[in-house]
Amino acid sequence: MSAENKALVERWFEEVWNKGRSEAVDEMMAPDAVAHGLGPDLVGPAAFKTFHTAFRTAFPDVRVHMEELIAEGDRVAYRLTASGTHDGDGLGFPATCRSCSFVVMGSARIVDGKIVEGWNLIDELGMRTQLGVIGAT
Repeated sequence: MSAENKALVERWFEEVWNKGRSEAVDEMMAPDAVAHGLGPDLVGPAAFKTFHTAFRTAFPDVRVHMEELIAEGDRVAYRLTASGTHDGDGLGFPATCRSCSFVVMGSARIVDGKIVEGWNLIDELGMRTQLGVIGAT
């Protein structure tokens, strides 16, 4: 089961993020799934797609490079590097037109071939510092 779960998480990042296929969210996320760490908890595919649209509006060229996947049972832990150019205001502040690269770590719990829970930790401080939105301390 762990191999299939790893493949699902790899497909998630490729389809949803690298290819920008919002319809893939419905294919891979359970109707009652919960995503933590992206602001208030996001429940279900529709709520996640709102976040997805906002993020891809801010970074229309976002690329995700999977650095590490570890699976055990129904859980998959991941570490990835995301990069892109901040060309939109989807994150709540004006586009800076700057490029940045930041680390994302998290885990997903999979049941019956669908993501039912995700935990995410984004290096938002590093991202915003590179974008010049906040100063380095």
